[in-house]
Amino acid sequence: MNAARSRTRLAVVSSLAAGSVLLLSGTAFAHVTVQPEGAAAKGGYAVVDFKVPNERDNAKTVKVEVNFPADHPLASVMPQPVPGWNVEVTKSKLDKPLTVHGKQINEAVTKVTWSGGTIEPGQFQKFPLSVGSLPTDTDQLVFKALQTYDNNEVVRWIQEAPKGAPEPANPAPTLRLTAAAGGGDDDAAPAAAGAADKKPEAASSSDTDTTARVLGAVGIVAGVAGVAFGVFAGRRRSA
Repeated sequence: MNAARSRTRLAVVSSLAAGSVLLLSGTAFAHVTVQPEGAAAKGGYAVVDFKVPNERDNAKTVKVEVNFPADHPLASVMPQPVPGWNVEVTKSKLDKPLTVHGKQINEAVTKVTWSGGTIEPGQFQKFPLSVGSLPTDTDQLVFKALQTYDNNEVVRWIQEAPKGAPEPANPAPTLRLTAAAGGGDDDAAPAAAGAADKKPEAASSSDTDTTARVLGAVGIVAGVAGVAFGVFAGRRRSA
């Protein structure tokens, strides 16, 4: 009887641990994020992927809109074709012109929209862009995104979290910038989509590191609990 109770307790603990892993991993990967392919260095150019997961079980994602930060405009934005999707790049005139490689730029990209395709439930899609030149006076760029489903639901990924504050329910995709590469902005050149120099120290969105730490901690707790119950059950059987 005691052995049976111990096995039941162990099964319950294992089920709770597994459920926690699934819940935490699902939450972490459910956000729209932006990740660089390689380094996203200040003053340079980078290829970035907007990763869009489908959160719904009974609807398809049919449209994705990414709005670019007005306080740090980007003069060059080139989309890589995504099979099955149409892309529209919207530009607007700048209140204050930019100077890039000695050339004055009077307009910048303010929005990129993908439509015409679908992201099925349980799947995700990456939308690559080559962007630059990246600003030198900030450590990050915040892109506000809208995700539209075929049932007309629109999820607004636009919330910004102050430094040190908990992550909001609908966080805006945030690109972390690394230190400026040697040579400065004058030596930078636009990268063709998919051709960014991949480096081990490349920046990545914070959700990857956070998820790894959370899953690791849950796994350790579940393992310790399993060993403890195993020892307890063995002792009771011996007794």
